[in-house]
Parts: sequence; C-alpha cells; structure tokens
Amino acid sequence: MRMNWKPQVIVYADDFLILHRDKAVIQQCQQLVTEWLQGLGHEAIHTLDLPMGNRTRDTEINDISVQKQAIVVTKDADFVNSFTVHRLPYKLLLVSTGNIKNAHLETLFMQNIDDIIAAVGSHDFIELTRTMLIIHI
Repeated sequence: MRMNWKPQVIVYADDFLILHRDKAVIQQCQQLVTEWLQGLGHEAIHTLDLPMGNRTRDTEINDISVQKQAIVVTKDADFVNSFTVHRLPYKLLLVSTGNIKNAHLETLFMQNIDDIIAAVGSHDFIELTRTMLIIHI
C-alpha cells in the first residue's frame, strides 16, 4: 500500500534509534533528527552514543531495538535484509531518499511524521522516499 504525503503539524513522536554505516549520512541525520526528537521531549539514541559507536554490529543494534521496542531509522539495506529474513529489528523505517540536504530531510520528516507514527502503530516495516510513504507488508 502506498500513501501520499500530507503536510501536517507534529504533535507526537515515538522513540527512535537512528542508524547508518556511512559516517557522513549519520552526521547528516543525527543532529537533525536526534535534536528534533529530543526537543519534542522524546528519547532518541544515535549509534555514536552507543559504547561501540559506529562500530556497533547490526545484531547488537537489532537487540537494542527489540529490548527497547525502538524503531530503527536507517538508509542501510542490511537492516532490510535482516528484517526480511529474521524479522529484526523490532520495527524498521527505511529512508530511501538518496543524497539529500538537511533542510529537505527535515521537511520530509515534518510533513510525514503523523503518517509515519500511524503506520508504525500497525506495521513493522515502513519506507520513506522523497515522494511517498510505503508500507511493506
């Protein structure tokens, strides 16, 4: 099922675990999304804040996700493979935007946050692209 975007006001967010193997992508997303969620009063963990930092293994990230019932937000296809084969992490939000400026990424999240939250309430694998929110069943 595909959902069209709708600009909406952010009124609620859930806990997120923000991950990616590419340090440049992590730095791009980390400040933006982590501070944004923390500013709303929600928990946000970045791989840099984990004991092994960006060297944290995917299996450990999956374990943390299950333990905290956290959503893994990533551009890393390895998590898609893990989810498809093992149903891990707990929930997955794949960001499939390619290279994108911070301002555009922030706009995408702001425009779609309510739909993302609604989708993760009933689905385990959601994908955000530049043009739509995709629910994988």
